[in-house]
Amino acid sequence: MSQARERTIAKRAQFLRSIGTETPFYQVFDYLPEIAFFAKDAAFNLICASQRFLERFGFRDETEVIGKNDFELFPKRLAENFRRDDEEVMRRGEPKLNIVELFFNDQGIPDWFITNKLPLRNEAGKVIGVMGTVHSYEGRREMLHPYAQLDRAIAYIRENFRSGVSVKELSYAIRVSPRQLHRKFMAAFGSSPKTFIMKMRIQAACEALQRENAEIQDVAQAYGFCTQSAFTHLFQKYVGLTPRKYQQKFQLNQS
Repeated sequence: MSQARERTIAKRAQFLRSIGTETPFYQVFDYLPEIAFFAKDAAFNLICASQRFLERFGFRDETEVIGKNDFELFPKRLAENFRRDDEEVMRRGEPKLNIVELFFNDQGIPDWFITNKLPLRNEAGKVIGVMGTVHSYEGRREMLHPYAQLDRAIAYIRENFRSGVSVKELSYAIRVSPRQLHRKFMAAFGSSPKTFIMKMRIQAACEALQRENAEIQDVAQAYGFCTQSAFTHLFQKYVGLTPRKYQQKFQLNQS
């Protein structure tokens, strides 16, 4: 490395160290619509968050959220997913981008957020935490303008995912080839349309299995799985538990 390059890097490091805690640079995210910023320490506790992040939980001041972890803010199932992603980022020291997180409202209508997570390092290069951004699909629509056809695809999936939308069906509905559809989804979400649809169905099934007296066979049928065994296989693939064990674990946590 040239001496000029070394001096430039040293100057930048000195400048960053000089920034006071009263002027956190991440406040810039407060002026970007629908984008929230967060950072966590090595124990996965929040150490800073933008205003958009605070608003999601009804907090007014950042001090109200500092020190909290995902298990204090989200349902256990979601917190487990977030923790698993955080652990991977910290273990590998590499970003994990375009993570699609699905949420369902009381009417069973899906919405999802797109998360990017990156490792936080100290001056020695050691990973000491994780930082990231979260934005809703609605907030990202302008960013997806080059992929305008995806908007129609997302709307179609929302309306029909319970019946098990196929990639061929989706391609026909929005008038693009399966290959083009795959390319657009990968570019926008880092996920194939098939995986995107399946994650939505599995997430909805998770919600349904938590209801009192929910029968696995009924849930499988309601979300378009041809057999209970097929549902069990796919559920275990994406969740890491069989539907029965998932129910038992949820009931145990509730007791």
